[in-house]
Amino acid sequence: MTKNQISLLLLALFAGLVWWLRPADVVNHYGAWSLLPAFVTIAVCFITRNVLLALLIGIFTGGLITSQVNILTAFLIPSLGSEKYAQILLVYLWALGALLGLWNRNGGARHFAKSIAQRFVNSRTSAKVFTWVVGIIFHQGGTISTVLAGTTVKPVTDQHKVAHEELAYIVDSTASPVATVIPFNVWPVYIAGLITIEPLSALVADQEAAIKLFFMAIPFNFYGWIAVTMTLLFALGKLPLFGTPMARVVNRVEATGELDRPGAQPMAASQLTEGDVPDGYTPSVWDFLLPILTLMGFCILPWVAGGSPWVFEGFGMAVIVALIWSVMRGMKIDDAFNAMVGGIKGVTIGALVLGLAVTLATVSQELGTAEFVISATSETLRAFPYILPSLLLLICMLIAFSIGSSWGTYAVMFPVALPLALAISSDPTYILLCFGAILGGSVFGDQCSPISDTTILSSLACGSDLMDHVNTQLPLAIIAASISAVLYLLISLWIL
Repeated sequence: MTKNQISLLLLALFAGLVWWLRPADVVNHYGAWSLLPAFVTIAVCFITRNVLLALLIGIFTGGLITSQVNILTAFLIPSLGSEKYAQILLVYLWALGALLGLWNRNGGARHFAKSIAQRFVNSRTSAKVFTWVVGIIFHQGGTISTVLAGTTVKPVTDQHKVAHEELAYIVDSTASPVATVIPFNVWPVYIAGLITIEPLSALVADQEAAIKLFFMAIPFNFYGWIAVTMTLLFALGKLPLFGTPMARVVNRVEATGELDRPGAQPMAASQLTEGDVPDGYTPSVWDFLLPILTLMGFCILPWVAGGSPWVFEGFGMAVIVALIWSVMRGMKIDDAFNAMVGGIKGVTIGALVLGLAVTLATVSQELGTAEFVISATSETLRAFPYILPSLLLLICMLIAFSIGSSWGTYAVMFPVALPLALAISSDPTYILLCFGAILGGSVFGDQCSPISDTTILSSLACGSDLMDHVNTQLPLAIIAASISAVLYLLISLWIL
């Protein structure tokens, strides 16, 4: 038998076993069975490295347990047809994809970064700081940030002898971590869709309240803040590296000028294009600045005024501004709309992952996963409630590192862990600590895992050997996570 045939046979045996042993009498939850879809999703993702397949199998497992094998009508259609997924789709697929497509077509983002580099970059240190700033500016997170930042700054950093491992670390550490502390992007919308559930109705009544909770938790996302700060200190040459692999990289490039270690197998950055600017169109810094300022204005100003960020309106207006500005500067309307469609196509896989993640959250709600976890652990955690934020950080780190996805980890953890935290203590600071721990721990895994798309694309965009990037970044990220865990424990002890 082939490997695929064996895998299908094992899957069929597993499905039959779950169907045969599924619980018959259910009151408020399915007991330990309610954890099975999440565990199966994590295991399949770790084994196959295929997030879509893992999410589908996890959802199907939930259907077997609840005797609803027609997961299409039981879970997928209700979830994908829900208002929360429509909002995610509108922002992530249409607005963000269209904006990225327009930036690729008018060359705005890359032209902006290159214009800044010509004025301020004149040394290794300034080149690394420039990379950090670009990562902050391109704050959409994940693959978007790594590709935009990496391909933009690499010619500049190569010229000033910044090692490819150094470059990949800065680019990767200012992708997802920055997206969680400067969240004028799609992250709040996605997570809001996961936590607008019945067990949390007392905390988040609707999508707007959920987004507001995300923004309130930003100061408590210790890993995100520490990771970004450490990256800046590294760029400035102020971060103590001791005997870490990154210290050897810095010594090598300063002594020899070699951008890669001898024997390294860099991923080819040439696979990433430089954009597709049409003939006769001259990129301008305002091609990038006007849309991004529009987006940030709609998000920041209402927040400063005491309300919730206008995330949906901000993305929509950013796309409209980018479209009108490009056409006014001479781009053909057909070229502009083709660019938007191309950008939307480019994030379709991401939209599918989001849809299945939201569906898995629905499955967990149907199974009463949150209720079971609360009933099984609340007695112990009520005796030692101060350990929960640090514990959530560690669990999310392990899951996200194993599956290579922060958003996949969010889909598993938020609908379960946040109700647990609320059941243990209704103290607002405690809830925000747990929220921040889930945010940061999941980002750690996404940033460091060798199977993560951001890790792979950071290496690709920066021309680095993949495992060299992982080995040099991981010790620094572990330091940031360790400091975060201690802070969560100390603050929890103080407030409880």
